[in-house]
Amino acid sequence: MEKTVEQRGFLDRVVEKLISRKFLVFITATALMAWSNLTSDTWGMIAVVYIGSQAVIDAAIAWKHGASKAKEV
Repeated sequence: MEKTVEQRGFLDRVVEKLISRKFLVFITATALMAWSNLTSDTWGMIAVVYIGSQAVIDAAIAWKHGASKAKEV
């Protein structure tokens, strides 16, 4: 079930146009490390888990629908 442009949230559209989600995770984890008690080990874990899980999702979409569909999502 695919969402149309109108159904996606405002923040999703802004993030999609301005910055990549991986970069957003990097900025969020870095901000948490700077302003809270987040350690560098936890920062690394957040980044690895998100980037790794996103890679698995992209691979599953490419496997099911083809490589061109994975680039659209």
